[in-house]
Amino acid sequence: MTMFSDTHTAQAKAILAANDRGGYTVPTHGLYPFQWNWDSAFVAMGFATFDIDRALRELERLAEGQWADGMIPQIIFHTPADSYFPGPEVWGTRHIIATSGITQPPVFASALKFIAERADVSFEPRIRALFAVADRYHRWFASARDPEATGLVSTLHNWETGRDNSPEWDIPFARVPETTTTVIRRRDTGHVDASMRPTDADYRRYIHLVDLYRSLDWNPAAMLAKTPFRVADIGTNAILLAAEEALLALQPRFGASNSEADIRARILRLSRGLSGLWNADHGWYLSRDLLASAPIAVRTSAGLLPLLTNVPDRAHVAHMSGVVDAHLDAVCMGIASTLPGEPGFEPKRYWRGPVWAIINWMIAEGLGRHGHPALAERVRKSTAEAIERRGFGEYFDPTTGEALGGATFSWTAAILLMLRDQ
Repeated sequence: MTMFSDTHTAQAKAILAANDRGGYTVPTHGLYPFQWNWDSAFVAMGFATFDIDRALRELERLAEGQWADGMIPQIIFHTPADSYFPGPEVWGTRHIIATSGITQPPVFASALKFIAERADVSFEPRIRALFAVADRYHRWFASARDPEATGLVSTLHNWETGRDNSPEWDIPFARVPETTTTVIRRRDTGHVDASMRPTDADYRRYIHLVDLYRSLDWNPAAMLAKTPFRVADIGTNAILLAAEEALLALQPRFGASNSEADIRARILRLSRGLSGLWNADHGWYLSRDLLASAPIAVRTSAGLLPLLTNVPDRAHVAHMSGVVDAHLDAVCMGIASTLPGEPGFEPKRYWRGPVWAIINWMIAEGLGRHGHPALAERVRKSTAEAIERRGFGEYFDPTTGEALGGATFSWTAAILLMLRDQ
């Protein structure tokens, strides 16, 4: 079992306290001054290891930004800040609380289950209310992003995947024009070296999509019809299915009596879709370009996230675990976001190669679920050792272990606390 010193545990808690902005947590000071969707879900799990009240408050603040149709946005702009672009004026979503107009991988329900497993009965009313939030969010994915019931939800912006500049998106993203109506004023490279961030060309395409969707008033059907970027992201689909399974586990205690059948139907549909993303030629789960009707032939760490679900069969699990075992022999820590040797691998540039503690944690959870506890522990140990040696970086170079990106990062601190809790 992975061990931690009291010093590192205290440092992790201090980072969460320093990044607290009144019931919600920013990812890190300056670089990301607002509340991010999946960041907060991981942060809530970190808080749950020592403060259930604060953990629930994190999700409650996130739920404040939920749209009437059920979507929980990528960013909630609770208070003004000028250190991030694009801010609320660029998104133009016109909600009571300013938000972005897109979502992120839905970790919310999985975080709620993590918290509920550690909470006493006094917290049941709050958990029940958050269950309803999660259920509405999942129903939004089904209706807004898979209206034809294919079993795969669509992602319409790189930012929605959470893996903004992954090489997976190079080909589908090339269809997106670089023209914008919004003047681009990047703030990120004032905080982090440009070599560790997406390129200027990437940003022009990111903002082109924001401009397009804003012109469509963020209407889901219009966005699906008009987008030049539509993918079935393996990460989003796997995380959503895992979240549906978490919701089903919570349903008897916290859900409405009529919610079970709907959740089971969504699970069945998503399971069929996710199964179809296994690619025998690559021996990996791959994202799919939905406009080109073709798999995206890049193996990424996200391709292991179906392990969070019941979908992978024994043969697929055995093959992937063998790749993970060999991969760990070749890198300094964890699982590279793009496997070395794959097209577009860059060890220091954001999601093109660096290791992310949150992905490592999910992969370890999946390996343990599918009968590989020793390998899961190896992933956990390498993650913990990198944090202890190099600090609470946003991400890490897989070839050197160097901490990269933003410093004193909230979800990295949360992962350390979650690993300690196991």
